[in-house]
Amino acid sequence: MTTSTPLPPCADGVDARRWPDVARVPRSTLRAPIARALALQAFARLPIRVGTPDGGLPTAGGPDAPLMELHRPDHFFRRLGRDGLIGFGESHMAGDWSAPDLPALLTAFADGYGALVPRPLQSLRAVALPTQPRADRGTRAGARRNIHRHYDLSNELFALFLDETMTYSCALFDAADPAGADGLAAAQRRKIDRLLDLTGVGEGTELLEIGTGWGELAVRAARRGARVVSVTLSAQQRDLAAARVAEAGVADRVQVRLSDYREVRGRFDAVVSVEMIEAVGERYWPVYFTALDRLVRPGGRVGLQAITMEHELMRASRSGYTWIHKYVFPGGLIPSVRAIEEQVDMRTAMRLVDRYAFGPDYAETLRLWREAFAAAEAEVAALGFDSVFRRMWNFYLAYSEAGFRSGMLDVEQLILERA
Repeated sequence: MTTSTPLPPCADGVDARRWPDVARVPRSTLRAPIARALALQAFARLPIRVGTPDGGLPTAGGPDAPLMELHRPDHFFRRLGRDGLIGFGESHMAGDWSAPDLPALLTAFADGYGALVPRPLQSLRAVALPTQPRADRGTRAGARRNIHRHYDLSNELFALFLDETMTYSCALFDAADPAGADGLAAAQRRKIDRLLDLTGVGEGTELLEIGTGWGELAVRAARRGARVVSVTLSAQQRDLAAARVAEAGVADRVQVRLSDYREVRGRFDAVVSVEMIEAVGERYWPVYFTALDRLVRPGGRVGLQAITMEHELMRASRSGYTWIHKYVFPGGLIPSVRAIEEQVDMRTAMRLVDRYAFGPDYAETLRLWREAFAAAEAEVAALGFDSVFRRMWNFYLAYSEAGFRSGMLDVEQLILERA
């Protein structure tokens, strides 16, 4: 008589068809004890608290330190042993652990990033970590798939946590801004206006926007008298952006196209691209910067807004496949400013003439988005997004906020001028 190997347990209440790797709890017979030992070492060095059903684990945090509540420690260590930081995120999606103040906890982890893996093992990360799937590369077909997976989730979903401008990138705050959504809207318009000012967009300017979003930048540029071509790979964004352009009364000056930037022809007085380079992928940076150089007229300017990280951290993470890649933004890589400058020098006749960093503003932007998303939980559920998705999205917003609060991430506006 033969016996079949028992299936691993599933997380309660998780749709295994929609979330197969969240529903399935790995055995990790060998790796789980190792992950537990490494995690306990890290916990003992971090200013956090870790609670378990049986009490608590030794940590370096005092009574006011951020709390991580391990509801199912065994599942947590098994996921961590099999998939590392991907398993860390999936464990939260499954409900294996939670935190009353998730951004504060994740910021503590980010601040202590170097202590999470013992130094003798750090050199093995590049070998041990999974690499990005070939299907996620930024080919024309791959880029369309990647953008569809995130930006075509639902315009209604994004409207629940973005402000009235429907701007999904870092805002630029001023101390005089009112609190809440009104202040966020003002800060988003300020960010856009700064980029348009520095690229010289005004009456008669022929402007190309790479990455439409939901149309606010195109509308503001058209109200200055510019003629705008805006391209996006998201069908849902294209449709809503075109409707917002028409509602604003500037449809005669704005074309919103469902198109890859590589397909755009002609030359423009100015080109702007807000937080789109992160989706390009390192393999296609030469194509992207060559296109910018081809598309802007001599004497014209290119305005980029880019999330950035330190160069050495970028190099260490350049080929890795992370939780963010798997569940939120497939295929991309956050560049360093040095990497951008190298591409500009090698591929273009442009030079960097202005740069402005405002990373703390992104932490604040993300906080406001996260709080609005949490407040709209019932509405999100009514759109058909289940509890796993809601935990995933909250984790994504808190994870990103922690990156900016810790200084691991920054955001900059970079102005390039073509000779």
